[in-house]
Amino acid sequence: MSDLPRTADVVVIGGGVVGCSIAYNLAKRGVKEVVLLEKGSLCCGSTGRCAAGIRAQWGTEMNCRLGKASLDIFETLSEELGMDVGLYQGGYLMIAYTEKELEQLKKNVALQNSLGIRSKMISLDEARELSPHLNPEGALGFFFHHRDGHADPFLTTFAYAEAAKRLGVRIFRFTQCVGIEVESGRIRAVKTNRGEIHTRVVVNAAGGYSQDVAAMAGVSIPTYPEVHEIMVTEPVERFAQPMHMSFSGNFYIMQRPHGSVIMGYGPEEHEKSYECGNTVEFMEVMARKAVKLLPVMRGLRVVRHWSGLYDMTPDKQPIICEADEVKGFFIATGFSGHGFMFGPITGVVVAEMIMGEEPSVPVHMLHYRRFACGELILEPAVV
Repeated sequence: MSDLPRTADVVVIGGGVVGCSIAYNLAKRGVKEVVLLEKGSLCCGSTGRCAAGIRAQWGTEMNCRLGKASLDIFETLSEELGMDVGLYQGGYLMIAYTEKELEQLKKNVALQNSLGIRSKMISLDEARELSPHLNPEGALGFFFHHRDGHADPFLTTFAYAEAAKRLGVRIFRFTQCVGIEVESGRIRAVKTNRGEIHTRVVVNAAGGYSQDVAAMAGVSIPTYPEVHEIMVTEPVERFAQPMHMSFSGNFYIMQRPHGSVIMGYGPEEHEKSYECGNTVEFMEVMARKAVKLLPVMRGLRVVRHWSGLYDMTPDKQPIICEADEVKGFFIATGFSGHGFMFGPITGVVVAEMIMGEEPSVPVHMLHYRRFACGELILEPAVV
């Protein structure tokens, strides 16, 4: 293990897709001394435990812009980084089961179309062309965007990390931030379990642990960890193309390119905890939802079942900003389960902010001061 440097231009805390994307984009823009700290292995936190869906179908302008911009990047990311990121674009099939959801999804499509996202409402016949075994019982409408899809979270994170290292970024695994030194209202140093790094800029991309990292700098952000579960079946012959999702039905189900099916749902009461664990209740409820939607799944064996942390905010929208209280302390967290799909554009935007440039996507609304001011950006399209 190489020695920790005494100084750095920027220290990024967090080795998931967001942190690695930020480090890469900083180096790409010519920042010479970028250090990334990860307390475990790369991709060992929320990124490595996510379902890895990618979509531009959202219900707020901010998320539509972030989703579309990230999707644009994902489509050429393997070529840019020199490694395959496992992108598969089978689309997202949104299913409305209530009149309220139907009207909301129609509004969402109008918003998405106005922003250049070519989503649309489709017929049952068109939905069955995408998913021939779909059970339409109770469904009032179907909505689809062909460019949405899925990528491999490990391949994507490792591709960013390797590309960053080729540009000079130094990545230190098993190196935990234990303190942040602030002097006269600006960042002075980062303290780790292996020593101290003097720097003027720190990026908090610590996911579920971001609130703790922010507190080290004297900054309070209203993020909190929430445990979510996922399960995956054995691989079988292909029977469906898209990700199936419903907000009133409260599920997402997708058959991956190699044949296994990944699925999850959001219980009404999530456990706020750092302790990830699996429950029999989740498996039973999820299995019933899956078999009802796709009867062809009856009898499939579950081969993996795990949980991970959503880094939540009160409005389920991320925090992307420089702290008011501490100059040089940047925050990219609180993605509420959507950090992977927003990771590529977040790296670009945060790098631009650090360089003093105007962000490619205007993210001023995502400052944490919105919570104190009551200016929440409530997103209706979340499972």
